[in-house]
Amino acid sequence: MLTSFRLHAVQRTLALSTAFALLSGMGASYAADTPVKGGTLIYLEQQAHTTLYPPAGGFYPNGGILNQITDKLTWQNPETLAIEPWIAESWATNADKTEYTFTLRPGVTFSDGTPLDANAVAKNFDTYGLGNKQNRLPVSEVINNYDHSEVINPLTVKFFFKKPSPGFLQGTATIGSGLVSLSTLARNFDALGSARHIIGSGPFVVSDEKLGREVNLVARKDYRWGPKNSPQQGPANLDGIHIIVTPEDSVRIGALLAGQADVIRQVQAYDEKQATEQHFPVYAAPTRGVNDSISLRPDDARVADLKVRQALLHATDAKQVVDTLFSANYPQATSVIARSAAGYVNLADKLTYDPALSKRLLDEAGWLPGSDGIRQKAGQRLALTVYESLPQPQNKEVLQLVAQQWKQIGVSLTVRAGDAGSKTLDSLDPAKTPLTVSEVGRADPDVIKSMFYPANRDALLQKGGSSDKVKNFRDDRLNALLEGISAEVDPQKRLQLAGDAQRYLLDNAYVIPIFEEPQVFAGAPWLKGLTFEAVGRPSFYAAWLEKH
Repeated sequence: MLTSFRLHAVQRTLALSTAFALLSGMGASYAADTPVKGGTLIYLEQQAHTTLYPPAGGFYPNGGILNQITDKLTWQNPETLAIEPWIAESWATNADKTEYTFTLRPGVTFSDGTPLDANAVAKNFDTYGLGNKQNRLPVSEVINNYDHSEVINPLTVKFFFKKPSPGFLQGTATIGSGLVSLSTLARNFDALGSARHIIGSGPFVVSDEKLGREVNLVARKDYRWGPKNSPQQGPANLDGIHIIVTPEDSVRIGALLAGQADVIRQVQAYDEKQATEQHFPVYAAPTRGVNDSISLRPDDARVADLKVRQALLHATDAKQVVDTLFSANYPQATSVIARSAAGYVNLADKLTYDPALSKRLLDEAGWLPGSDGIRQKAGQRLALTVYESLPQPQNKEVLQLVAQQWKQIGVSLTVRAGDAGSKTLDSLDPAKTPLTVSEVGRADPDVIKSMFYPANRDALLQKGGSSDKVKNFRDDRLNALLEGISAEVDPQKRLQLAGDAQRYLLDNAYVIPIFEEPQVFAGAPWLKGLTFEAVGRPSFYAAWLEKH
């Protein structure tokens, strides 16, 4: 595969005035020199995209494409997290956040030439807010309580909600709210797995793809509507982007350091040092959401008892995981959500590593050591199963280390391959997967609801959620807190509810947070202007390649 790459001159000058330090996310760029126009950027991605229907674009390989080919109504400043104008020039809302009115920029078009006007915006959010059963397009997790839209005039659209929806404005800035043409919305979900079927208004357009292997983007020469406060205006600097799926970590980092690639995603912690030692900057962009965690499903009898869940929580040494496997770019979790997340509360005192306490709790719950050291109760072994999550960094190694920790208190944890054919169905059955890996990025308190609410990602597999295998478990108190976050108009009360939800999740040991997950990229010294949106997806709109 590497022989097909466009080779950079290895003799490019790598000596710089100062050595590069690790850059911590937040839209930092390599330099502020005058951009050079032209060139095709080679971007190595760890995994192939799955779907490019924007509300399902949270998977980072999906977002890495969508962020180049779609625009949003608003832009969330990655440094201040303020919501700023983009396709919408301005907006207004009523006091109880049940009505939002947006005034659009004139002259914006999709790449097929159709107008990005109030009608198109209305159709986008009617689809995202209500779904489309006929085309199997799901409801967006960032839109709550949606009712309908109303086109006021060609450049003004109004949205109505059944209940207050304070997170909607921020939701219009997320990857799940990328604006697409009416022809794209008319396709069914399966068809939107092809990048060629996504018509956006962004600075790049899909020109070619080899499904599961490569995607080619070319710059749109008539693009002139970047975010209002972005220093980059007009067309992108690059001629194009060549995205190549390169699963092997060693191949991605090797290609970058050899000058065969310009930027790579998912740089493993153990590869960071060799990049920085050769003056290739590493970017650790924060995801500002639910931390990389293990969620427990109480509908399974083995983890139904609170004492068992508490025992597993206190048997997990997150510090050892971070110190053994990761770098300073992966802070140990101190709550359900990251320190940089909206509504974060420091709950480190609830996450103490205390295996003696774990053993005592299991004894009290009636799980006693068997002849092989694994605890038993009523003839059943305390043997649990979890599937590796391929998108999460070193997740197999994380889970295997947790398994070693849990074995010390008499609990067996089997880690199964993330690409196993049985994973999808097994993951919806608490009896087969009483644990699951959880993580989601979004710079809004609604991110907690996204992860744990039955109608969203449903990490706990509650009754009435995504699984027909669930028969008993439902936590109405938790759900009320999550619904409150999505509907509370008062900003301070909303943050208080977010704190209450974090405490409740840990007090009930529904989730075991391990570390704050960044998106880690490495770039070549000649790549400049690389930025990231608020939760770590790359933007190549302002990027450029230094020429010699």
